[in-house]
This record gives sequence, structure tokens and C-alpha cells, in this order.
Amino acid sequence: MPTDLPYAADAEVSLSYDEIEVLRLQYEKELGQSHITVQTKFNYAWGLVKSPVRENQVEGVRLLQEIYRTEPSRRRECLYYLALGYYKMGNFTDARSFNDLLLSREPTNLQAQSLASLIDKGVTREGYVGMALAGGVAAVGTLLIAGLIRRATRK
Repeated sequence: MPTDLPYAADAEVSLSYDEIEVLRLQYEKELGQSHITVQTKFNYAWGLVKSPVRENQVEGVRLLQEIYRTEPSRRRECLYYLALGYYKMGNFTDARSFNDLLLSREPTNLQAQSLASLIDKGVTREGYVGMALAGGVAAVGTLLIAGLIRRATRK
């Protein structure tokens, strides 16, 4: 199903370790000076969300949530990356919530529309995996019951 929407490339493209390290060093430098600028914090959070490492993504989302709570003027730019972070972690419920909030404010935001499509595909894929697991459990249960019945009829 092709789309004319710009692809939410952030969902698939990760930063390299070296790129994240540059952001981390700046963040830690400012932390050591007891004053972290909102921009440095945002940049580091953005880099962590774009990391392929789940622990980094979790930390990035945590930092973005802090910015979202404490800096009303930066909320709009946090919404997309919060949605993206949750999407990358497989938390489609929270991803959808933040992305829907962004789309309610900016219905023509093509990147958020594209991310919404990716979230929907993730939910569908997760549903198929759940159905496959349930089907597997049912098959194993059926085999166990059949084995017990066969064993009982032999005695």
C-alpha cells in the first residue's frame, strides 16, 4: 500500500555510537557545570531515542518527558519524539497517544501521519503474533489432552 506521505525515517534510522557519544559528552559537560540547557537536554534525548539500544531509548523518553513537563514552550517538539520513542520500544499505546495529541494540534503534519501509519502496522503485527502464540498454545493443549485421553483408554 504505497503512500505519498514522507516516510517517518526517524523510526528506522539510528544514530551511530559516535554520534550519540558527542551528544552525551555535551550533556555531561553541562551536568558537571550544574546547568544543562534545554537544547542540550533535548538533543541528547533525541539522540538516545534514535539509538538502536533499548536502554538508551528508555532514557531518551524519560528526558523528553521531563522537558515536556517543565518547558511548555517545547512541548510541541517533544510530542513527535515521545511518540517515536514509544514506537521504537514497542509501546504502541503510548506511541499512539502522543502522536494523536500532535496530530490534534497539527492535522497536516505529514511526518506524524506517517508515524501513525507505522504505529497501526505495529499494532497489527503485534496482533498477528498474539494470535499465532494463542494458536500454538491451543495446539499444544489439544495434543496434551489427546495424549491423556489415549493413555486413559489404554488402561
